Amino acid sequence: MPKKKTYIEKLRNSKNLPKIVELDEKGRKRRGGKTMVVPAPMEVYEIIKSVPEGKLVTINEIRELLARKHGTNTTCPLTTGIFVNICANASLEMEDDLPYWRTLKSRGEINPKYPNAPQEQIAMLEAEGFEIIEKGRKNIKYFVKNYEEYLPA
Repeated sequence: MPKKKTYIEKLRNSKNLPKIVELDEKGRKRRGGKTMVVPAPMEVYEIIKSVPEGKLVTINEIRELLARKHGTNTTCPLTTGIFVNICANASLEMEDDLPYWRTLKSRGEINPKYPNAPQEQIAMLEAEGFEIIEKGRKNIKYFVKNYEEYLPA
């Protein structure tokens, strides 16, 4: 049985990425363009690393930055989401200061797939002065209040 890769290994293994792909007709309708970039994990890591204290970024903003960087219409949402999670876990393995907790899902939602979620991300965001609100009765989700105010201009 092969040894399971660490998150650090997953982060550093680019697997011939980034890669720009031409979308077929179905993909064009779904994604709204002709081309899509599948990013490398380290590209996602570098964007997260650049988010300063007091600011936030959503996965969609990361996707927009990557599409602009590569001159494509869009960025693969699936791999970007996976790589955000790999970055968070690799950061803990490396014991570095990657501010992954400042990366939110759409609409300012706390990422339930982060390490020790949601308590750790909530605590880190509150320590930086962000207010967290709870929504839902059964399927409770957490959001940063007025998150749009803290996004990059």
